[in-house]
Amino acid sequence: MRPEKLDPGSIAEQLENLAAWRLSQDGDAISKQFVFVNFRAAFGFMAEVALAAEKLDHHPEWSNVYRQVDVRLTTHSAGGLTELDFKLAHYMDEAAGTN
Repeated sequence: MRPEKLDPGSIAEQLENLAAWRLSQDGDAISKQFVFVNFRAAFGFMAEVALAAEKLDHHPEWSNVYRQVDVRLTTHSAGGLTELDFKLAHYMDEAAGTN
């Protein structure tokens, strides 16, 4: 079953439960920058999240430079944000210890 795009009220509600995640100007994505102590910690975070993303069948747009990981979440098939994006965001916060 294809995930359904969330309405702006649901998105605002979900964002209240996330620390430091920002809504894109068009309202179709959320993003966050994670900063770790070193490259090894950043890469370990990405490896852990990759396994969870595979299980959810929902993959982040992300990049890594040294100890920084920039993340953008959206559900392309729904044309915006869905519950999957917020599930993965929460998982990322837990994995990074920022929840």
